[in-house]
Amino acid sequence: MHPTFSVIFLTTLIGVGQGLFLAIFTEQSYSTVNLLPAQESSFYVTGSLLALAFMVGGLFAAVFHLGKPSYFITRAWRGVTQWRTSWLSRELIALPLVMGLMFLYMVFHYFGWDADIFGSAETKGQLTLVIGGLGSAAVFILFVATGMIYASLKFLQEWNCSLTVFNYILFGGASGFTLAAAYSAFAAPELVAFYASWAMIITLAALVSRAMSLFRNARIKYKSTLQTAIGVRHTQIQQKAMGMMGGSYNTREYFHGKTAIFLKSIKWIFLVLVFPLPLLLLWLGMDGNPQALVLAFAIQYLGLLFERWFFFAQANHPQNLYYQTV
Repeated sequence: MHPTFSVIFLTTLIGVGQGLFLAIFTEQSYSTVNLLPAQESSFYVTGSLLALAFMVGGLFAAVFHLGKPSYFITRAWRGVTQWRTSWLSRELIALPLVMGLMFLYMVFHYFGWDADIFGSAETKGQLTLVIGGLGSAAVFILFVATGMIYASLKFLQEWNCSLTVFNYILFGGASGFTLAAAYSAFAAPELVAFYASWAMIITLAALVSRAMSLFRNARIKYKSTLQTAIGVRHTQIQQKAMGMMGGSYNTREYFHGKTAIFLKSIKWIFLVLVFPLPLLLLWLGMDGNPQALVLAFAIQYLGLLFERWFFFAQANHPQNLYYQTV
């Protein structure tokens, strides 16, 4: 498939925002049972605002995927109406829901609206815990909806796998917790070890999951062949031309147009940038070194851009059987 940069930025940016929100709410949950030191409201307000900014950035990138950005309102509401059958429609519903709950979580912390709704004075921040819990559930729903947009496409065998959904969740979690480690180095240094440790754990889990998907995709036996495409059972069929002299929508949108060597180089670039380098920098930043942690996030996010490009480019649409030869 032809990678679209608007979708690449959409999925990576909202992934960071989702992961960061999960990290912020995780800290509040731990502090409620005295496993972590409680933080001032400003920590949650700024963290939620930062997560929301990444979500808005992803939404802004999505506008450019609609052909004409002016069609955003008309096309968006029409997409929502197909929620019964379309994972894209479910994503369009889940995205503003997540953003709305993030905003409420931030506002309630800012104004200190933590009512004692459970009748237990020992548990602080009960109302924000409820909002944060709902927001976290919505975050996972959004992760699943985004991943299933691609995993549900049976004709694209590289995507049609549960690993696709797990990769979206783990990459978003890894980048979000890495950013949380960098954020805590400035806002709450006592949390750096906690966030950095979890960022390393989730990054390692993402490495295992992505390695499994690469191993699987390298050994795919494609269901469509030249024989099935044209209905001829002859064992030796060679395509000499694609039937036209110039390009078309099919040749532009369903194939990346790069060489196998280029595709392989992108794979190794993202494998280095997403996994070993951030892990090393997170380990170096465990003592609260903000430069190492900020660099870890920047490098990992850059690697995620390469990873997402490779994810789209590796998918081999069956229609390419008709257009593989110029």
